[in-house]
Amino acid sequence: MAKTIQAIRGMNDCLPTSTPLWQKVEDTVKNVVSAYGYSEIRMPIVEVTHLFKRAIGEVTDVVEKEMYTFDDRNGESLSLRPEGTASCVRAGIENGLLYNQEQRLWYMGPMFRHERPQKGRYRQFHQVGVEVFGLNGPDVDAELIMMTARLWRELGIHEHVRLELNSIGSLEARASYRTALIAHLEQHIDVLDEDSLRRMHTNPLRVLDSKNPDIQAILTDAPELVDYLDEESKAHFAGLCELLDAAGIQYTINQRLVRGLDYYNRTVFEWITESLGAQGTVCGGGRYDGLVEQLGGKSTPAVGFAMGLERLVLLMEALELNQVRRTVDVYIVTAGEGTMAAGMKLAESLRENIDGIRVMNHFGGGGFKKQFKRADKVGAKVALVLGEDEVANHQVTFKDLQGGEQVTVAQDSVATKIAEVM
Repeated sequence: MAKTIQAIRGMNDCLPTSTPLWQKVEDTVKNVVSAYGYSEIRMPIVEVTHLFKRAIGEVTDVVEKEMYTFDDRNGESLSLRPEGTASCVRAGIENGLLYNQEQRLWYMGPMFRHERPQKGRYRQFHQVGVEVFGLNGPDVDAELIMMTARLWRELGIHEHVRLELNSIGSLEARASYRTALIAHLEQHIDVLDEDSLRRMHTNPLRVLDSKNPDIQAILTDAPELVDYLDEESKAHFAGLCELLDAAGIQYTINQRLVRGLDYYNRTVFEWITESLGAQGTVCGGGRYDGLVEQLGGKSTPAVGFAMGLERLVLLMEALELNQVRRTVDVYIVTAGEGTMAAGMKLAESLRENIDGIRVMNHFGGGGFKKQFKRADKVGAKVALVLGEDEVANHQVTFKDLQGGEQVTVAQDSVATKIAEVM
């Protein structure tokens, strides 16, 4: 007997029992971003490896340890995309979308990182990304945060997420802070764990993100990034906070929030939940004004965010917000000669005349008891019964499966009857 083939670890199937909730989240996201006038862009899932090394940073965990990288038949190094921003910038430069233009874009799709799978963290995961190019003020930063706050309200999770906010300043300001932070860490080198030692001279700001309590202890008297911010970054951050205050968006300023990718500057933010255990970040983003030029384009201000769909789905399940619209609205039951063709014709007529209705015909034979049992199993609201008499008289028996009436109506009025109970 052949060995059963299983999915790759950390790359999961999404089964029919789960897809309705996924569809609800995805549809809500699409409605919200569309309400702000953003346009969808779709990029390939495979890019040249050099794109991510240049954009994300060669000494980040993503590039050093997590990318799925391989040589194609031409010997070119390719990688499955670990995030979407670099691909979006590449597409914008290549297709002439960015120079002297304003673009407000969004995308949705799978990303790939080779890391240890755990709840809320997978090797194939799905993200929504929103990116804005050509605007350098704090107003668009505020709009992106307001957009995410609206999404949480639409999904019903707004009371279970909180916003953390920081400014990491300009590249020049961070360089000065980096020198001071390294000097502080070198005084405590005997306490630093392996990750912190590795990052100390390559990406020391990531040490601020350490979850190790011993590391956090030595950071209590470390230099503060806020003391090294340039005046423009301070003014930008003050303007952002003022706009968020005016909009009633609550936030906490976390001066150790730096994000994990090298391309960020000025604004960085994360939405965090305590309802998912250790994997508590459901959305993160910030400004990356230097990335377009870094990847070969003309200097272009940019800001964006990404959110993991798996974590949003897990959060809604944890909060028992996974009630979604039924899969089937109307189930058509048939019995007798010629009734199957009539039932299929009726189903097509309903789909034609009632926008968005989901109609399922019973196939495979069986008596009324079997067919009604199947209708209950798929969660149908209404059953329409067609026997030989109903077909001959151009009628249908209408049965409300949620405990309502059962009546016989003319087939040309059944759409009106359905609309009354939906």
